[in-house]
Amino acid sequence: MKRALRAAIVGVALFSPVALSACSAGQVAQTATQERDKVGAMAEVGDLTLRQVNLAHPRSGSYDAGDDAELTMAIVNTGDEADTLVSVEGEGFGDVEIAGTPSGSASTSASDEIELPADTTVFVGSDDGTITLTDLDEPLTVGQHLSLVLTFENAGEVTVMATVATPAEELEREEGFDFHHSEEEGTEGAEDVARERESAVGD
Repeated sequence: MKRALRAAIVGVALFSPVALSACSAGQVAQTATQERDKVGAMAEVGDLTLRQVNLAHPRSGSYDAGDDAELTMAIVNTGDEADTLVSVEGEGFGDVEIAGTPSGSASTSASDEIELPADTTVFVGSDDGTITLTDLDEPLTVGQHLSLVLTFENAGEVTVMATVATPAEELEREEGFDFHHSEEEGTEGAEDVARERESAVGD
């Protein structure tokens, strides 16, 4: 009886680390498959999906207070009816300038709305239309964001975080200090000093 009990206890002790290891491995694998959105915020309202909502990367690397920031995104209308972006509101800036090109119209003048035809993707920040947040209240740099409320004629309102985008290409770095070149110059200098001393002794 004691032998059977001892064997059962040993078996449980040997099995427990395997079971714990298997559970841990399962959690790590599941976490590894989850990816964060690295290209911008996404939101949905009605038949509209907003993707890659960003503030364009500033040329100087960051926005200063009083600067204007261009809002960029893709708006996908999967519905059977057209919609229209009529307003953008939020805090952290003075005003919003919306410039859209009316689709199916002979007029070439921009409007203060952006039309979203059915079953179409509209790229804000291109010829499809632009949105500019003017007179920023505070400086903004990469990774910081503003909370915006976008209102559509049919789909209604949606709140989205517009993050300052990272540069599309890696910025060029200044040429680093050449330690090897410096060492060579130091060696040459030491050799010159040695030659001058030998010449002085010989004289």
